[in-house]
Amino acid sequence: MINTIFALTDRAPKYKQIYEHFKLLIEHGDIKAEEPLPSIRYLAQSLQVSRNTTLMAYEQLVAEGYIRGKGRKGYFANELEPLSFQEARSSSIPKQTEPIPSVHIDFRADVVDQSHFPLQTWRRISNQVLTAKDSFRYGEPFGELCLREQIAAYILQSRGVRTDPHSIIIGSSTQQMLVYLGHVLKHDFSSMIVEDPGYDGAREAFQLNRFTLETLPVYETGADFSHLEQMKSRIVYVAPSHHSPYGVSMPIQQRHALIHWANKRQGYIIEDDYDSEFRYTQQPFPALASIDAARVIYLGNFSKCFLPGIRLSYMVLPQPLLNRYKNQFKRFESTTSLLSQFTMAKFMEQGEWNRHIKRMRHVYKRKMQHLVLELRNHFKQNISIIGEQSGLYVLVKVHLEHSEEWLIQQASKQGVKVYPTTPFFMENKTDRPMIKLGFSNLSCDEIQLGVKLLKKAWL
Repeated sequence: MINTIFALTDRAPKYKQIYEHFKLLIEHGDIKAEEPLPSIRYLAQSLQVSRNTTLMAYEQLVAEGYIRGKGRKGYFANELEPLSFQEARSSSIPKQTEPIPSVHIDFRADVVDQSHFPLQTWRRISNQVLTAKDSFRYGEPFGELCLREQIAAYILQSRGVRTDPHSIIIGSSTQQMLVYLGHVLKHDFSSMIVEDPGYDGAREAFQLNRFTLETLPVYETGADFSHLEQMKSRIVYVAPSHHSPYGVSMPIQQRHALIHWANKRQGYIIEDDYDSEFRYTQQPFPALASIDAARVIYLGNFSKCFLPGIRLSYMVLPQPLLNRYKNQFKRFESTTSLLSQFTMAKFMEQGEWNRHIKRMRHVYKRKMQHLVLELRNHFKQNISIIGEQSGLYVLVKVHLEHSEEWLIQQASKQGVKVYPTTPFFMENKTDRPMIKLGFSNLSCDEIQLGVKLLKKAWL
């Protein structure tokens, strides 16, 4: 006889406890296939519960295939494949591995400063948005007009890009928008020029649409245009204001040369202006799209300068591409939150966006200077620092006979997480390992401790 006397508690509904009890007995083989279960009446009396309670437990077991009813004969256990349960139990046993050191300092670059985030202001505007009637519907497929109007005003004032709000497309991320854009472009273009090194997420998006990739070499001193005329492609993807990862900016001569190339080829430049707000030595450079909007597809986002989790990006399309893009995706729903769009639109309209950017430029400049000073004091001639004029990270070229992997592992042993740069490179390899150090969400004390631990790990 199966043991039906077990304790019921108040921690969960009684029917669920009965269901769990018999489920485990069947899974572990304590109740064999074709073995009868206690009758509903007997089980109810034994456990001092109602018959409906035991009936609900049995019905759940029947629904999931553990047991079956045979008319007036009662309920019987079904045959189960024992291997699946054996694997489930064995997989729940943790494997003996080397202990993973806890992370004390994380030099990641894809975060923002939490301590200076305008939480109260954002929450106040979000609450206002939630009371508006328009917030209780699906969003417009290409973004809400109120946000597009604010973006149009902002990029004209900050980047010199003059555009109509209806030429702006709102999306969830740069990569997502590149996937959609690639779907439109691939009907007329089969190849694409990308920077090497360059943003690997963009390459993934282009390869998803089966573009053949040609590479434009970029060095610490800038891009090499010497072979541009010999390339077959008529589209080029660049980050001219803050190259990823070198951080170098494209001079005006190269910007004009690139515009001339696009016009001559009847092609396009995809300009990724992902964090131009944070330049610490001069004002942000004018965008390529401010020189010739007819040949430039301009991309921007709110992830680096505000909040990654908000998932808001935008794209300005030249008129011929705009019409084709809208025809292609007019029946697709918006890929980003309606509430986030409304909140950001009001945030910008009330002047909070410009105040936030101005404040964060000072905060990040101070952190950048502190990080560079600490690195130079501790490592001296053993490293070169790349990209200290702008952005939310620096590259550290290490002049030691160690690999990138070794540097990351040794840092981890000291509780410091640092990041590789090899994913950015295709063919244009670097002569020394380079490590990427972000600082945006670290305090000056954390930066100081992190560099001290890196010295202990590497020297």
